[in-house]
Parts: sequence; C-alpha cells; structure tokens
Amino acid sequence: MTTDPKKLAIKDFVYELPDERIAKFPLPERDQSKLLYYKTGAITDYTFTDLPQLLPAHTLLVFNNTKVVQARLLFQKETGGIIEIFCLEPVLPHREVQLAMQQTQSCTWKCLVGNNKRWKSGPLYLQFEGGTLTAEREAQQEGHFLIKFSWQPEELTFAEVLERCGKLPLPPYLNRDLTPDDRTRYQTIYAEQQGAVAAPTAGLHFTDKVMAQLQEKGIDTAYLTLHVGAGTFKPVKADVMEEHEMHAEQLYVTRNLLQRLLAQLGNPIIPVGTTSMRSLESLYWLGAKVYQHPQLPLQDLHVSQWQAYESTDLPTPQQALTALLQYLERNNTDHLHASTQIIIAPGYTFRICAGLVTNFHQPESTLLLLVSALIGENWRNVYQHALDNNYRFLSYGDSSLLLP
Repeated sequence: MTTDPKKLAIKDFVYELPDERIAKFPLPERDQSKLLYYKTGAITDYTFTDLPQLLPAHTLLVFNNTKVVQARLLFQKETGGIIEIFCLEPVLPHREVQLAMQQTQSCTWKCLVGNNKRWKSGPLYLQFEGGTLTAEREAQQEGHFLIKFSWQPEELTFAEVLERCGKLPLPPYLNRDLTPDDRTRYQTIYAEQQGAVAAPTAGLHFTDKVMAQLQEKGIDTAYLTLHVGAGTFKPVKADVMEEHEMHAEQLYVTRNLLQRLLAQLGNPIIPVGTTSMRSLESLYWLGAKVYQHPQLPLQDLHVSQWQAYESTDLPTPQQALTALLQYLERNNTDHLHASTQIIIAPGYTFRICAGLVTNFHQPESTLLLLVSALIGENWRNVYQHALDNNYRFLSYGDSSLLLP
C-alpha cells in the first residue's frame, strides 16, 4: 500500500458491516458498552467501566464538549407538504458558531433542503410555542442553499429558537424516527457549547460514575470544542484521497488548555473521539504556522487538508504550543478560534496524541483512515475481532481504547 496519503485508495479501507451490527438504539446504561482494548498488537475484551484501570498512568484525557443542536427544521406548506431544512453552518452576520447561536432577530445559514422542488416560492413558516420562525431562500450554491431565518419574538436567540422548534439530527444510517430518549442519549453528559450537528459519539459512554473513577485513578481530564459538521458523514466517493475534499470544522480552545497540553508533553495525551484527536493534532499545525509566521492574521488560523504532509522545517510540539500561547498573548485573547480541514491518514506522524478512545466506524470513511494512521494495518484485526465478538457498531455502538 502507498505511504503517500494523497494516493491512498479508499477501496483499501473496506470491511463487511452487516446491517444488524449497526446499533440502532443506545444501551439502557451508557457505561455498559463493551470496550475493546488494543495495545501494541494484542486485543482484549472489557466493559467500558474498566477504562480508568486501562489508561496509562499520568494520562491526560481530552474531551470534546460540543453540544448537538436541534438542527432539523420541518416546515409545513399550506398544501400540507413537508419541507425539511437542515442547518449546516452559519454565514451571516457571524460565521463563528458560538456567536451565531446567540444571534437575535435574524441570521443566514448554509442549509440542506429536503423536498426543495416542492418549495415553489415565497417564505415558509414554522409555528412554535410562543412564536414563529420564517425561512426564505436566498441562493442556491453547490450542494446547499443559503437560507435566511427571522423569528418572533425577536429577542429570542437562535439557540432558543432551535431548542423550541428543531429536531435532533440523528445519523442518517440509523434510519429510524427520533425517540424521546434520543434527546438525552445523543448528547454527552458534559456537552456544553452549542453548535454541532452530530454528536462526538466516543463520549456517549461516559457517566458520572466513570468520571469519578478517572479522578480516583489520578487521570486528568480537559476539554476543547470542535463543532462536528454534517461532513463527518460525507462518504468518500473519490477513488483516491487526493480527490476527496475534507469538510472544515470550527475549533475553540482556551489558553488554559494549551498550557496544560504543554505541561503534559512527555506523558500520554489521549483524546476521546476522532474529533478531539483532529483538534489536538490541528493545534500542533496551527502552532507550526504561527511559529513560522508570528504576525499571521487571526482569520488565517486554518489547517488545510494536506498541510501536515506538505510542510517542512517543522517545530517540536513544545515550540508549536509555545508559539500558540505567545500568539494569544500578542493578540490579547484567552481563546483560540480556528478552523481545520485536517485529514489524518496512513503516512501521518502524530505530534500530540498517544492513543485514542473511539467507537467503530463505517467502511470507506475518513474516520477509518484515522484509525489506520494510528494503529496501521492492525485496524483489520481490531474490526474483525469486534465483528466476531458481537460488538455493536457506529454512533450508538460499543467502544475501544487503542494504544499503538
């Protein structure tokens, strides 16, 4: 197999996933999922409550505290037909998700529109308790629409509007209707920052009990925010990865997290989920950028898809994180807001992460490429073991701790 990530063929990342192995519903208890423990080639079966015992000593476990918003809006036309509008990402007046969720009066978002052909013209209206949401089509762009939303009462934030009249966007492969249970179970217990349209599902297994056990074991925890976009489900249609465009996602970290990561270098930093891993590795590449260009404008804090494979003359992780901290100081801010399109694929060299807590991913997905980048061809043994031993797959499925 090629070591050039651009030339990787997605057909090399296929396995047979029978439909009955996809977990359609969560288990009654979050932390009773199975946990596949992979360490340097050996595989053992545990229950998720065993995780605190299995993590290496002095680990810092990093979580993504993004919160899934009720991004599916079902508008009924006067004729009775339903038009579904799915909010992807904000455009006006703010592109920054955190600010966009606090917007009052009106805003414009990139959206997918189901049944668009039936939306002939004019605005659509959605009544909710104590108010009305109006949607107007402003433009059609490649693969999506720009939709302007306005609402009464105007003083409500867009987050409050979605909370009152939106529906939770379950992954398309679950292929079922929402249940009341999904409202809590498709969020992590530590979800805080509103803005994701898909859950960081590796975190769904954590309970207060497991969190307390981590503390007892002396395992430190930290949080960042990467708002998971719908692109996370985007199938790879290109034959080789060079032709697949990664979706961009918004990343927020605090000065405090950067200081903790810097102090942790030399001890294991383990992300919970692929989104946390992409975020942590992106911090290295953002740091490398400002290390080389200290005066980089804030709006250029972006990791492009292939930056990690094309950059030369690179700083150490310590230099990169220090450069980011100095950058925040120069710009007089405690928060770093950036975007990332990073693709982590075989051929990638990890700069920050020493392992991964994650679920089992779809065949031919960029998430499977990430797992392969971490544990190499052994991903096949891991997935075969999971299939042979009745593990449940995808968002509501079982978990794994992967230590290369």
